[in-house]
Amino acid sequence: MAFTVRTDEALERALDELVKEEGLSRQEIIRRAILDRYERAGHAKKIADSTDRMVERWGDVLDRLGSV
Repeated sequence: MAFTVRTDEALERALDELVKEEGLSRQEIIRRAILDRYERAGHAKKIADSTDRMVERWGDVLDRLGSV
């Protein structure tokens, strides 16, 4: 599957620098960046969901500890 990415000067410079430093193609750099962002977003959601569950379960204890 193919698609076009429109870039500006800053992105072009960044891509060129990463190509030199990492020895990867522009396509692979963009691919990895997207997948990394996707994984981090999923991780952040898991953390938020876990936090919500823990606050629901232990909220009263945390409130009592905070008032000591």
